[in-house]
Formats: sequence, structure tokens, C-alpha cells
Amino acid sequence: MSTSSPLRTVLVVDDSAFMRKLVVDLIDGSGEFRVVGTARHGADALKKVHALEPDIVTMDIEMPELDGLGALERIMKESPRPVVMLSGAATGGANDPVFRALELGAVDFLRKPSGPISLDLATVRGPLLEALRAASEVNLRGVAAFTGAAPRRFTSAEVRGAPADGAAACVVAIASSTGGPRALAEVIPALPRTLEAAVVVVQHMPAGFTRSLAERLHAHSRLPVSEAEDGQLLRRGRVYIAPGGRHLRLRAGADGPLLALDDGPPVWGVRPAADPLFRSAAECLGSGAIGVVLTGMGRDGAEGLRAIRDAGGVGIAQDRATSIIFGMPQAAAAAGGATRVVALSEIAGAVAETVAARRPGVTPPRPSRPVARKETR
Repeated sequence: MSTSSPLRTVLVVDDSAFMRKLVVDLIDGSGEFRVVGTARHGADALKKVHALEPDIVTMDIEMPELDGLGALERIMKESPRPVVMLSGAATGGANDPVFRALELGAVDFLRKPSGPISLDLATVRGPLLEALRAASEVNLRGVAAFTGAAPRRFTSAEVRGAPADGAAACVVAIASSTGGPRALAEVIPALPRTLEAAVVVVQHMPAGFTRSLAERLHAHSRLPVSEAEDGQLLRRGRVYIAPGGRHLRLRAGADGPLLALDDGPPVWGVRPAADPLFRSAAECLGSGAIGVVLTGMGRDGAEGLRAIRDAGGVGIAQDRATSIIFGMPQAAAAAGGATRVVALSEIAGAVAETVAARRPGVTPPRPSRPVARKETR
């Protein structure tokens, strides 16, 4: 008698019958998941979600009657479950609907390789299955969507007035993966304009998306946000996003720390990876380094966060309750690098408090709670 667990069920939503069949064939052929039904638009998807109770939903964005964003928002309010977006649109920039979907609670997204009707969809079979595997591990409490409104846009007066952006003596290095764009959309806009540190972010994301992520965060944040460029001076009061497909490190320069990009091998299967950034921050800035590990699968950032702590810096990890996937923060805590474990809503405040405590003569904050050295399940 077989003791294997039942396959996770998936509802496939797309307005194209041809695309629905391609997606169904890819998923059913995996042997890991089973398609329990299909829907032709958002309104149909809502009915099927309630009737079929799928474990996971794959959702197209551009559809008639009710588009993917509208359906996603309704699903997360009425019957929350992991949703993976499949987008044929390629608008780019701060208004890319993919990022709004992630803010509304989508677990991950996948771009159809050739637009809305992609005959070559099989070329993204691997990433699709990885997204479904991530969806299988989601903590639905951590997927709580925004209130329905986009993050607040700040006026120019609110954004201006940051401290003179000279070379940074303190850096906040942030790592995030699955669920990261949604977490970053809460953390980065909440950072104060007077932050006396540079912020450097590694989000596991392919090339072509990180510039749009930077533009969206910039539009909603007090601090200027941009995609990192090789050789830039690390300036306080600024946020830099590692480009998709390239590792980002810090290196010493004549006038202060510099950003350095490279095309080295993937680390933990990803590029950019957080561990190279964290280690370089520890080497370059020592006690002026602050590491933050947010939601995501795997253990990227765990060893680097421990390196930051060993160098006299501070490590912060997101807690289990608010993480969409607790893998990365849990690994960071288990490795002993996290001196604080806090809820997502408290991350920006913890960062600001810790940066202020890095000033000479100020005692660093005590850990907010005991941190387990061993990974717990």
C-alpha cells in the first residue's frame, strides 16, 4: 500500500484555451502536481476556487470580465491560497502589473516567454515548477495582502532633506527571495529619510525585473532607490538594488566603499546571492554592517549574516508568523547570525534603531528575543 502524500492540486486560469492546455500539460506531466480544473477569466476563477478548493492557483494577468489583479485581490480576501502569476505583458517600469500582484499577495510570478500566446512555454517549465514548489511551502498568514491601495507615494518635500549623501560608514544589507518584493514594498518605504546608512538589497530575481523593482520602490519611498552600478560610491541615505543575474559585493575604495558587480557562478543556485554581499559588507565595514534576512526559500544569507555578526555587526531576521516562507530567516537564526527576530512591520524600525546605535559611544540594542541556534520544524 502506497504511503506517498497526495499531489498538490492546481487551478489554471488563462483566457486562452491554447495556453490553458500548455500550462495543464506542463503541470500534470511533472508528477508533482495535479491540475484540478481550469478557468477562462477572473470571474470564472473565483467560482472554481470556491467549488474546487485548489491548493494553488496559476493566474494570467490580462483577461476579460475580471482581470488577474482583480481576481487575485478577491481570492486573497475571500479564500486565501498561494497564487502564481503568469504574465504575458512586458510593460516594465514602476507600473509593471507583476509588482502590484506581488504586493496583493501573489507568491511568485513567471513571464510568458513570447507574450500572451507563447508556443515556447515549455522553456520555462523549470521555473514554473520551482514557483509551484515554493507555493507549496507558503505560510498563508504571511501572505496577508495590503489593504488594497498601492503603497503611499511621498511628496518631494517629504523625500528631500535627507542627510548629505557622502560615503557611507554604515550599510544595511538586505536579503529576500520568495515573497521578497511584497516585503520590500513594506520595509523600504518605511525607512526614514534621515537614515545615516546606505541600504543594499539582494532580491532573488532574474535579469530584466530588478530595474522595475527599483523604480517602483523609488516611487513610493522617502529614500532614493536605484539599481546598483559597478564602481558606484556607496552613499548614505540611498538604496541600491542588485541587478538580476549579477552578484553584488562591496569593496574598499579611496573615498569609501564601492559597489562591485560580477558574473561569478551562482551561489545556492541563485545570482545575485546574499552571502557574497553580506561577507563583503563584514570585511569592508566591520561593526558598521547590518544584515537583514527576509522571507524566502533556502538558506542564502545565513552564513553571510553570521560573518556580519562575527565582525561586530548586527543581524536581523524576519519572524515566522509574517514570513511568506520562513526558510531563509530560519536558517539565519539557526546559524547564529540573527541578534534580533522581528515581525515584518517592525523591520524598518529595527533597522533605524540599529543604525542610530552604530554611532560612536552608543551601545547596540539588545536582542529582542532569544534566538535558537538549531533549526526547528
